[in-house]
Amino acid sequence: MDGVATLPERSRTVTPELAGLAPFEVLLEYEQRSLHHIAGLPEQLDAPGLWRGVGYRIGGRRLVSAYGEVREILPLPPITPVPGAQPWMLGVANVRGNLLPIVDLKQFLEGERTVIHESQRVLLVRQPGGDVCVLIEELFGQRTFNDAHRIEPEGLAEGRYAHFVEQAYRTGDQVWGVFSLDRLARTPEFRQAAA
Repeated sequence: MDGVATLPERSRTVTPELAGLAPFEVLLEYEQRSLHHIAGLPEQLDAPGLWRGVGYRIGGRRLVSAYGEVREILPLPPITPVPGAQPWMLGVANVRGNLLPIVDLKQFLEGERTVIHESQRVLLVRQPGGDVCVLIEELFGQRTFNDAHRIEPEGLAEGRYAHFVEQAYRTGDQVWGVFSLDRLARTPEFRQAAA
């Protein structure tokens, strides 16, 4: 057939309403149908009353931060210590050509160093003046809550956490404190890493 590829017979069948259209018009119709497809509840991410975030653990607390506050989740990069920095400032790391500070969030909040292991993750957070990576102990990934899950943060908002956790959600026997990484990045003490 002069170099023209042909499709098997079953691939060339078209629904009756598309039978009279040219192949390109059929493709356009399929595209329009796919764009108008309404997905089910799991895909309705902006539905009223739903809140989504990234779940992680610091010490004994399960925390979740809004997607808009987490730019990226990365494996812990090699760290170069910075002399004269606060103990919670682990150092700097080269992330795709950018030197970023790496902060041990547990040590900043609780005064206790995080035990580092090979599957450790950091959350890349935007702050005024440049990005920063915060070390977390365990990553739980995406979490979705609705208004019925909302509770008071009581035990989660104690000590230094009180400034960053204002609400919480309960799902089953798990309580998640909503931790504001944006507020953390604007905190003067956090921004002053020099000892």
